[in-house]
Amino acid sequence: MTKDSTVTVYSTQQVKRARIAVAAVFTVHGAVTGSFATRVPWIQDHAGVSAGQLGLALAFPAIGASIAMPLAGRISHRFGARTALRGLLMLWTLALILPALAPNLVTLCAALFVYGAAAGMSDVAMNALGVEVENRLDKSIMSGLHGMWSVGALIGSAAGTVAAHTATDARTHHLVAALVLTALGLIACREVLDIQSRPDEEPPPRFTLPPKSALIIGAVGFCAVFAEGASLDWSAVYLRDVLDSSDGLAAASTTAFALMMAVARIAGDRIVDRFGAVRTVRTGGVMATAGGLLVVLSPSPAAAMCGFGLLGLGVAVVVPLAFAAAGRSGPNPSQAIAGVATITYTSGLIAPSAIGSLAEATSLVVSFGVVTVLAFGLVLGAGVLRSADRKITGSAVGEGTTTTSAARS
Repeated sequence: MTKDSTVTVYSTQQVKRARIAVAAVFTVHGAVTGSFATRVPWIQDHAGVSAGQLGLALAFPAIGASIAMPLAGRISHRFGARTALRGLLMLWTLALILPALAPNLVTLCAALFVYGAAAGMSDVAMNALGVEVENRLDKSIMSGLHGMWSVGALIGSAAGTVAAHTATDARTHHLVAALVLTALGLIACREVLDIQSRPDEEPPPRFTLPPKSALIIGAVGFCAVFAEGASLDWSAVYLRDVLDSSDGLAAASTTAFALMMAVARIAGDRIVDRFGAVRTVRTGGVMATAGGLLVVLSPSPAAAMCGFGLLGLGVAVVVPLAFAAAGRSGPNPSQAIAGVATITYTSGLIAPSAIGSLAEATSLVVSFGVVTVLAFGLVLGAGVLRSADRKITGSAVGEGTTTTSAARS
């Protein structure tokens, strides 16, 4: 690698190592989420909050993320991409400690706000670097990176399940997990690309509205994340209440959905490289729409489970491709990525409650009819992800970043 105040040149081998490093960062990020999710019942009991109060508290991670994500570009501009990711990822892994320490609703909301803010900023930073590596390699890697996030979430949840089964205090569990994940994250960050801003570049604004390109791309991500959140949180309830299945079979529908998403994301890069982002998302939209129709019209639990599996396959690669398209959509990739992330986080926040409210007013069948309509929106809106098909080598990670193409070996 050679470096001066404006240009950084990396060899092909360095970029390949950076890909592995970013994949490890995604895995660590997912492991924090998995570790937290498994101990929510313990945290609820420790804080002494009701189910309704817990629902209120669980809105604060998305609120914190939405507010803080625009700051990620400014931090990267000031400290460089590698240093920024190192600090933000460390903040995220250590934030895992906070929720289990909260003794009441107010402190729990505050802890989850910080937890979400750290999650959102590190999310933007790692996705921006993922797009940068993808551009330099001239092939799709974003789906696989998000697949590694899912792997990390599974690892974190598996460890959390063991901790819960052995009645380990969540404060101890999360302290140990945070320290281990912090160490792994710092090691991984050593090999990510160190993109620097030009000295004469103006820093990006602290807060700004997402660019128009991010709003359009984010709308497609909104449809996918809404379908994802609705299916993850309500598929088991749908099988139990609508189709009168057993609790075990109902739970299996959620597992089937999550498994299909993970498999599709890990395999997604090869599909995107062969068929392109637009065709991949459009085909996924057709599959998700068919899955939604199968759920709504299903005469049996088995058919509904197949429908949820198709939904998972159909929406799996949309968000990674939305981030990739945002990273190539204009002169301020970090700002665009933050905008898309804000929209998708918002979708994930409102989807479960929106499905519940609509089901209470009508029925769960009608609720998943709405999910099916949004899934069809992927078919109609896939074209806005066309920029994810462009192979732009050496694009900027953050506003003011200047890089050259990766050296060919």
